[in-house]
Amino acid sequence: MSARLPVQDALSAGGVVWRRTPTGDVEVVVCGSRAEQAWMLPKGTPDPGEEIEETALREVREETGLEVALGEPLGAISYWFTFGGVRFHKQVFHWLMEPTGGDTANHDHEFADVWWMPLAEAHRGVLYDNQRGVLAEAARRLGVAL
Repeated sequence: MSARLPVQDALSAGGVVWRRTPTGDVEVVVCGSRAEQAWMLPKGTPDPGEEIEETALREVREETGLEVALGEPLGAISYWFTFGGVRFHKQVFHWLMEPTGGDTANHDHEFADVWWMPLAEAHRGVLYDNQRGVLAEAARRLGVAL
Protein backbone atom coordinates (compact mmCIF):
# COMPACT_ATOMS: atom_id res chain seq x y z
CA MET A 1 0.00 0.00 0.00
CA SER A 2 1.41 3.40 -0.96
CA ALA A 3 1.51 6.36 1.41
CA ARG A 4 -0.85 9.23 0.76
CA LEU A 5 0.68 12.58 -0.07
CA PRO A 6 0.15 15.37 2.45
CA VAL A 7 -2.47 17.90 1.37
CA GLN A 8 -2.01 21.65 1.61
CA ASP A 9 -4.35 24.53 0.75
CA ALA A 10 -3.09 27.32 -1.50
CA LEU A 11 -4.53 30.68 -2.58
CA SER A 12 -4.09 32.93 -5.58
CA ALA A 13 -5.83 36.02 -6.86
CA GLY A 14 -6.10 37.87 -10.12
CA GLY A 15 -8.59 39.30 -12.50
CA VAL A 16 -10.16 39.96 -15.84
CA VAL A 17 -8.84 43.32 -17.00
CA TRP A 18 -11.30 44.71 -19.54
CA ARG A 19 -12.00 47.75 -21.71
CA ARG A 20 -14.47 48.80 -24.37
CA THR A 21 -13.14 49.64 -27.81
CA PRO A 22 -14.40 52.72 -29.68
CA THR A 23 -16.85 50.39 -31.49
CA GLY A 24 -18.24 49.13 -28.15
CA ASP A 25 -16.61 45.68 -28.25
CA VAL A 26 -15.03 44.32 -25.05
CA GLU A 27 -11.38 43.32 -24.94
CA VAL A 28 -9.53 41.61 -22.09
CA VAL A 29 -5.86 41.25 -21.21
CA VAL A 30 -4.31 37.80 -21.58
CA CYS A 31 -0.81 36.57 -20.69
CA GLY A 32 1.21 33.84 -22.35
CA SER A 33 2.79 33.25 -25.73
CA ARG A 34 1.42 34.52 -29.03
CA ALA A 35 3.78 32.22 -30.92
CA GLU A 36 2.48 29.13 -29.10
CA GLN A 37 -1.12 30.42 -29.13
CA ALA A 38 -1.26 29.76 -25.39
CA TRP A 39 -2.74 32.28 -22.99
CA MET A 40 -4.31 32.64 -19.56
CA LEU A 41 -5.53 35.22 -17.08
CA PRO A 42 -3.12 37.03 -14.75
CA LYS A 43 -3.01 35.75 -11.16
CA GLY A 44 -0.58 35.04 -8.35
CA THR A 45 0.11 34.17 -4.73
CA PRO A 46 -0.31 36.47 -1.71
CA ASP A 47 2.71 37.94 0.01
CA PRO A 48 2.78 37.43 3.80
CA GLY A 49 0.13 39.60 5.50
CA GLU A 50 -1.42 40.70 2.21
CA GLU A 51 -5.20 40.77 1.80
CA ILE A 52 -6.51 38.77 -1.16
CA GLU A 53 -7.74 41.93 -2.94
CA GLU A 54 -4.27 43.48 -2.57
CA THR A 55 -2.78 40.32 -4.06
CA ALA A 56 -5.10 40.52 -7.06
CA LEU A 57 -4.15 44.15 -7.75
CA ARG A 58 -0.40 43.56 -7.27
CA GLU A 59 -0.22 40.39 -9.32
CA VAL A 60 -2.19 41.89 -12.20
CA ARG A 61 0.05 44.98 -12.12
CA GLU A 62 3.23 42.85 -12.11
CA GLU A 63 2.10 40.35 -14.75
CA THR A 64 0.43 42.81 -17.15
CA GLY A 65 2.25 46.12 -16.61
CA LEU A 66 -1.14 47.80 -16.05
CA GLU A 67 -2.42 49.76 -13.08
CA VAL A 68 -6.00 48.60 -12.45
CA ALA A 69 -9.05 49.40 -10.35
CA LEU A 70 -10.76 46.54 -8.54
CA GLY A 71 -14.33 45.92 -9.67
CA GLU A 72 -16.94 43.26 -8.93
CA PRO A 73 -15.78 39.87 -7.62
CA LEU A 74 -16.21 37.09 -10.19
CA GLY A 75 -15.90 34.25 -7.70
CA ALA A 76 -13.28 31.57 -7.23
CA ILE A 77 -12.14 28.51 -9.11
CA SER A 78 -10.36 25.56 -7.52
CA TYR A 79 -8.14 22.76 -8.72
CA TRP A 80 -5.64 20.19 -7.48
CA PHE A 81 -1.97 19.76 -8.38
CA THR A 82 1.07 17.96 -6.98
CA PHE A 83 4.44 19.60 -6.41
CA GLY A 84 7.42 18.57 -4.30
CA GLY A 85 5.66 15.56 -2.81
CA VAL A 86 2.65 17.60 -1.67
CA ARG A 87 -0.86 17.55 -3.09
CA PHE A 88 -2.21 21.12 -3.25
CA HIS A 89 -5.84 22.24 -3.32
CA LYS A 90 -5.69 25.70 -4.85
CA GLN A 91 -8.39 28.38 -4.87
CA VAL A 92 -8.02 31.33 -7.23
CA PHE A 93 -10.17 34.42 -6.66
CA HIS A 94 -10.94 36.71 -9.62
CA TRP A 95 -12.35 40.22 -9.99
CA LEU A 96 -13.38 42.39 -12.89
CA MET A 97 -10.72 45.09 -13.25
CA GLU A 98 -10.47 48.23 -15.32
CA PRO A 99 -7.15 49.73 -16.42
CA THR A 100 -6.25 53.12 -14.95
CA GLY A 101 -2.71 53.44 -16.35
CA GLY A 102 0.45 51.58 -17.22
CA ASP A 103 1.34 49.71 -20.39
CA THR A 104 1.36 46.00 -21.28
CA ALA A 105 4.92 46.48 -22.58
CA ASN A 106 5.97 46.83 -18.92
CA HIS A 107 4.91 43.33 -17.83
CA ASP A 108 7.27 41.17 -15.78
CA HIS A 109 9.32 38.17 -16.93
CA GLU A 110 6.70 35.50 -16.17
CA PHE A 111 5.16 35.61 -19.64
CA ALA A 112 6.60 36.11 -23.11
CA ASP A 113 3.65 38.27 -24.16
CA VAL A 114 0.78 40.26 -22.66
CA TRP A 115 -1.85 41.64 -25.00
CA TRP A 116 -5.45 42.80 -25.45
CA MET A 117 -7.81 40.33 -27.10
CA PRO A 118 -11.54 40.33 -27.88
CA LEU A 119 -13.39 38.72 -24.97
CA ALA A 120 -15.04 36.04 -27.11
CA GLU A 121 -11.69 35.05 -28.64
CA ALA A 122 -10.05 34.88 -25.20
CA HIS A 123 -12.93 32.70 -23.98
CA ARG A 124 -12.52 30.27 -26.90
CA GLY A 125 -8.75 29.97 -26.61
CA VAL A 126 -7.76 30.29 -22.96
CA LEU A 127 -5.67 27.31 -21.83
CA TYR A 128 -7.76 26.21 -18.85
CA ASP A 129 -11.46 25.32 -18.75
CA ASN A 130 -11.90 26.84 -15.30
CA GLN A 131 -10.61 30.18 -16.61
CA ARG A 132 -13.08 29.85 -19.47
CA GLY A 133 -15.78 29.84 -16.79
CA VAL A 134 -14.34 33.02 -15.26
CA LEU A 135 -14.43 34.71 -18.67
CA ALA A 136 -18.02 33.52 -19.21
CA GLU A 137 -19.02 35.10 -15.89
CA ALA A 138 -17.22 38.33 -16.84
CA ALA A 139 -19.09 38.35 -20.17
CA ARG A 140 -22.40 37.83 -18.37
CA ARG A 141 -21.70 40.69 -15.95
CA LEU A 142 -20.62 42.98 -18.79
CA GLY A 143 -23.62 42.05 -20.96
CA VAL A 144 -21.46 40.55 -23.72
CA ALA A 145 -22.52 37.58 -25.84
CA LEU A 146 -19.86 34.92 -26.35
